[in-house]
Amino acid sequence: MWLWITATLAAFFIKGLCGFANTLVFTSILGFGVNNINISPIELVLGYPANLILTWKNRSRLDRRIYLPLTALVLLGSIPGAFALKNADTGAVKVFFGIVIILLGAEMYLREADLLRVRQSRLILALIGIVSGVLCGLFGVGALLAAYVGRVTEDSDSFKANISAVFFAENTFRLILYAALGIFRLSEIRQALLLIPFMLIGLYAGMKSSRFLDAHLARRLVILLLVISGGIMICRNLG
Repeated sequence: MWLWITATLAAFFIKGLCGFANTLVFTSILGFGVNNINISPIELVLGYPANLILTWKNRSRLDRRIYLPLTALVLLGSIPGAFALKNADTGAVKVFFGIVIILLGAEMYLREADLLRVRQSRLILALIGIVSGVLCGLFGVGALLAAYVGRVTEDSDSFKANISAVFFAENTFRLILYAALGIFRLSEIRQALLLIPFMLIGLYAGMKSSRFLDAHLARRLVILLLVISGGIMICRNLG
């Protein structure tokens, strides 16, 4: 249980600080000993109120031109992702997840260091939205979505407002979809409820820390740790 508590505190501290990467951190910490099909439902229950809190706190910065089309595309991709989560081989899923972490980490680092610039277009929006939806359905991962929203918002509050709105809508849809597919189990719901106080502590600490911590430095550290964990996860599941 201590590993779950540690993962929850770390993941939602990052969520409060940066507005994203909680699922990557949560799944990376737990992924070495727990199957994704057991992790994703619990993280979903924890992330649902966190996204509502961040959306409400930054509601004045919401832009429907950003969050509405992305929400539609993410929901479209969530369906195949959820089916893959239920039926895929767990070893293959973890290898795939490790590759996803490394690729996302590389893209996020290049973007953060201002070494990679991609011109905004509707095609890029559509591709990012659908792929993000598949990753959300499979792992709950929205880092690819964060990479796009970071390019079309002006500041941290605007970023957190719009990406949290997309995540909240996607979470609502995925809660219903997971229930319909039988992915949720009573034991997982109970465990998630026990972890909610730790989620709130981590989220609050991250939100307060964002006022004085260098967000760019924090994001680069998260990216580095995620890439390392992705590499280790691939090696362990290929052996």
